Amino acid sequence: MNNEIVLNEIVSDLTLKLQNKDSSYFFTRLGKAYHKIEKLFFSLYEKNYKNELYFKELLVSLGDLYSERSDDLKKIDILREEDKNWFMSPNWVGTMLYVDRYNKNLKGFIKKIDYLEELGVNYVHLMPLLSMPKGENDGGYAVSDYRSVDKKFGSMEDIENISKIFRSKNMLLELDLVLNHTSNEHEWAKKALKGEKEYQDMYYMYDDREIPNKFEESLPEVFPETAPGNFTYLPEINKWVFTVFNTYQWDLNYTNPKVFIEMTKILLNLANKGIDIMRLDAVAFMWKKIGTSSQNLPEAHTILQLLKTATKIVAPGVLFKAEAIVQPEEIVKYLGVGGEEECEIAYNASFMVYLWDAMATHNKKILENGLTHIARLPKGTTWINYIRCHDDIGLGYADKDIISSGYSPFDHKQFIISYYVGEFKGSPAKGQRFMYNPKTKDSRITGSTASLLGLEKSLEDKNHSLQEKALKKILLMHSAIMTLGGIPLVYYGDELASINDYSYLDDNDKKNDNRWLNRPIINWKKSENRHKEGTIENKIFKGIQKMISIRKEIKEFHNENDFSIITNENDNVFSFLRELDGEKTLILMNMSEHTQYLNQYIIEKTGIPFDSVDLYTGNKLNIVNREIKLSPFEFLWLK
Repeated sequence: MNNEIVLNEIVSDLTLKLQNKDSSYFFTRLGKAYHKIEKLFFSLYEKNYKNELYFKELLVSLGDLYSERSDDLKKIDILREEDKNWFMSPNWVGTMLYVDRYNKNLKGFIKKIDYLEELGVNYVHLMPLLSMPKGENDGGYAVSDYRSVDKKFGSMEDIENISKIFRSKNMLLELDLVLNHTSNEHEWAKKALKGEKEYQDMYYMYDDREIPNKFEESLPEVFPETAPGNFTYLPEINKWVFTVFNTYQWDLNYTNPKVFIEMTKILLNLANKGIDIMRLDAVAFMWKKIGTSSQNLPEAHTILQLLKTATKIVAPGVLFKAEAIVQPEEIVKYLGVGGEEECEIAYNASFMVYLWDAMATHNKKILENGLTHIARLPKGTTWINYIRCHDDIGLGYADKDIISSGYSPFDHKQFIISYYVGEFKGSPAKGQRFMYNPKTKDSRITGSTASLLGLEKSLEDKNHSLQEKALKKILLMHSAIMTLGGIPLVYYGDELASINDYSYLDDNDKKNDNRWLNRPIINWKKSENRHKEGTIENKIFKGIQKMISIRKEIKEFHNENDFSIITNENDNVFSFLRELDGEKTLILMNMSEHTQYLNQYIIEKTGIPFDSVDLYTGNKLNIVNREIKLSPFEFLWLK
């Protein structure tokens, strides 16, 4: 087909469809992006008559989806196109939560929006809500229907209502889109099980073990304890299906253009419900190739670039967040390489791990070395900085950072694991191992922030001194994510110092997954303690609330990843500088349980005045005998 003829046909078709609608923005965007989207599409799919029809179907569907987009959302798109760095403001502070564990359902959540405003949070990630199997469903990441909300939460109308409320309050809404796989109860999977080849071709399905065995030679196991291997046998049709995560999560076959087109429609349909940010789940796994780990392959990046290009035509105000918990050098690629646009936001998993390391070792060595080596982000992209999330803590730091800090990689990781599961002598932590591999002795860690930092143990032992240490550590870690550079995410329950929730053990569908330890059911009666002076809830809620309020007023706390590490002579004190347009704030963090001292030279070399005031406490900087004194787990924000 002649490209110009195809484009003219599409424009003609869409002009008829979009009549009586303001379509000028759509056609302008389509014109700018046409050659790019064509090039990307046919770099994945062979250029033949059948695939050219698929390409035309893709573009026509973009016009249909634009026509369905509300005027309110189109206005936001235009404003965000004009201010491409709108999400770089230090005003944004996020949270993530399970709606049913937060306040029963979406209508219950609406009643708690004022609570989030009280805290200062204005960017909310609602954990998986779309229709899912009733039994095991990987916390909702096994999706049965991308176009409906699971009935236990409410309806898609509730989502649209929340998005309207959020827009009126200048808040952002984020939802998950699982790109790599569907539930085995999805309509496509059901039709595949009935023998319909069109739908079998939407998954990786094989008649025997020959090809699966070739794949397995180089594939790692994501869940070696509960879901060993990467394929599941389907006796109904005598076939093997690719299942990287769980037997009930079937991997989509993106070598089939129909899969890409259907998932693009699904993404933009969700965007049209008023979603500001799409959390794209398991993006590293979207392309499979024998002889590789089938993770982080170039084609997975091409798929994301295609999705981003399509979204910029229909809904350019919508951001992508990459769920790619991989090595630091790989994470950055999901934010674009060589000028190609993919996601605007990614999880700063490395910083999270470095922080937990520092809290166990009581020194800054790996934290400082790791952040020195971590890649800086492309312009126009940013991190989500977090302490805990719904998932486990994987110790995915680079061996070179451990070695350069004077440790043995294997021994150090074993220490960190034993420390946070409370086996190391003197550890106050009450975490648990997750996905222990007896061959390598490797493991991930689960547990709430408060329990990992000693609060649960202090309450059990009625140890006031240990409790005060735990509270200081909780605030110290939140200080780090508020100031480094990126959007801070306060995991739900952490603002109330929630400890491990063991209620999951009474649920047969959850009891084998101890990640539910750190997915608490919020006790709203207990949350009222945040207003009672001296309570744990009051100290933590008010402390984080104060940080958020201050952060929003400091322009150098913007979300560019441009911090400067300031080296100092004390291995226990981490220090870095934030600077913008001549405004500076120096951050000092004592990672140890002992009082530490810093030479005043750090003030001199950063140009911070000697009469600086700590923004958090309001106290004037105290220098005695040319030294700055930092009490155990103290942090300073020096303006």
